[in-house]
Amino acid sequence: MNAQDKKRIGVLGGGQLGRMLSMESRRMGSEITQWTGGENSGAANMASDVLLNAFDDQAGLEAFLQASDVATVEFENIPTQLLESIAEHIPTYPDAKAVGICQNRDHEKTFFKSHGIPTTPFRVATTEAELAAAFEAIPGDVIIKTLQFGYDGKGQLSVSQDEKTEVKKIWAEFQGARVIVEKRIQLQGELSVMIARGADGECITYDPAENIHKDHILDLSIVPARFSPEILAQAQEIGKKIATALEYVGVLGVEFFIDENQSILVNEMACRPHNSGHHTLDACETSQFEQQARVVNHQPLGSPALLKPVVMWNLLGDLWPSSSQEPDWTPVLSTPGATLHLYGKTSAKKKRKMGHVTFVADSVEEALSKAEHCRQAMNWSA
Repeated sequence: MNAQDKKRIGVLGGGQLGRMLSMESRRMGSEITQWTGGENSGAANMASDVLLNAFDDQAGLEAFLQASDVATVEFENIPTQLLESIAEHIPTYPDAKAVGICQNRDHEKTFFKSHGIPTTPFRVATTEAELAAAFEAIPGDVIIKTLQFGYDGKGQLSVSQDEKTEVKKIWAEFQGARVIVEKRIQLQGELSVMIARGADGECITYDPAENIHKDHILDLSIVPARFSPEILAQAQEIGKKIATALEYVGVLGVEFFIDENQSILVNEMACRPHNSGHHTLDACETSQFEQQARVVNHQPLGSPALLKPVVMWNLLGDLWPSSSQEPDWTPVLSTPGATLHLYGKTSAKKKRKMGHVTFVADSVEEALSKAEHCRQAMNWSA
């Protein structure tokens, strides 16, 4: 592709994923317009142009279309009607259908089931009576999740077998919201796989990441993941199967549970680059963000090859001494193989993703040791 053919990329969303896409895209010669929907966290400031209009603002839509040759998303909660309107004028990757499935846990789990993709047993409940029926149908402990707008543990409630008798009280906690009830498994570990699929159907996967969560929020990602080669290969094949079934174009993240029987179960998917793929910026031949830029520009996919073992540490606002005061980064900056990424957000809050650190080394054990040394030095407890 010649320089004059490079597209102006319009990004829907105002967070750090769009920021990192902007940085990679501009390095490759593409201009970025990031439409935040009203948010101004500071993360979008690496874009060539930032639109702060609400997503239902007609003037915002017109300005976005004027500034963009192609559109993509950096988070799921974009109104599908808006995506459909944009797609009437410019190519949009991924499309509204894929985003709509990712937005709704019922649609997502039903999609998985219809394509023979393994998940935990589930039931949808829209009334108190349906919640009681779901409790009967799924024995043992369960997790209840809102169907939409839940992430990082928000909108979730764990219910033990003994607590299932409190149906009225539990239903009241969700204030009439539609929910999905899933069997709570004996978790042996969690994985995720990043997949990139081009408009021509070419599909590649990155090495699966082993993910460790704290309070439902990603804490560490470890690559290569410490599971059997069979499990890792199965995760990659399932990821490709999902992307192909969706006729997906873009970068897709798929999260997995490993249960007590070493069976692999799909938890959910994200129709965008993913927190657990941030290590690709420093440890892979092609980052997930460069891959996204390549896809929307109809360029060949880059190699996803892992160059060295890596651990990614997710930096939350809890680490900040105050909302406006950064931590002392000396332990990170003095560690060989460590790279600090900050997201440019104007204020820190508890549980807010403020940045990440990657630790590249010759082995997973060495990368983990580097990460643990920094975490202890900065008084972070897992």
